[in-house]
Amino acid sequence: MLSKAFKQARKAVESLYDCTCNITGGKEKIKDPITKETKLVTKVKHKDIKCRISKQSLSKNTQTDTVNQVVYELKLFICPELDINQGDIVEVTNKFGEKETYRAGEGFPYNTHQEVILSKEDKA
Repeated sequence: MLSKAFKQARKAVESLYDCTCNITGGKEKIKDPITKETKLVTKVKHKDIKCRISKQSLSKNTQTDTVNQVVYELKLFICPELDINQGDIVEVTNKFGEKETYRAGEGFPYNTHQEVILSKEDKA
C-alpha cells in the first residue's frame, strides 16, 4: 500500500519536470586508438535526464571597481537513484532550449525525488 502511494507521489513530482540535464564529474582514462596516448577526460555520468530547477536564494551582488559579481543558488529536483556528487558539473537545458551550467552541492534524496543545491557564479 505504501509503495503504491510513493509511486503515485513520484509520478506527480516528475510531472512537474520541465528541463533536462547532463551531469559530468570525475575523470576517466581514455586511450586514443590512433596515437595510443592515454588521456584523463571528464566523465559523463548522466545524459538527458528530466529535471526541474527552482531558485533557492536571491542573488547577492558584490561590486568591485572592475566587476559586479553575481552569486545565487538554485535547487535541482531530479530522480533519487542518480549518483550526484558535490562538485559535479550540471548543464541544464530549459524548455526554451537555453543552457546554463552550474556546480552541484550536496544532494539529499527522498523517496520521490532528490534535491541538489546548484551554485551559479557569474559576472554582470
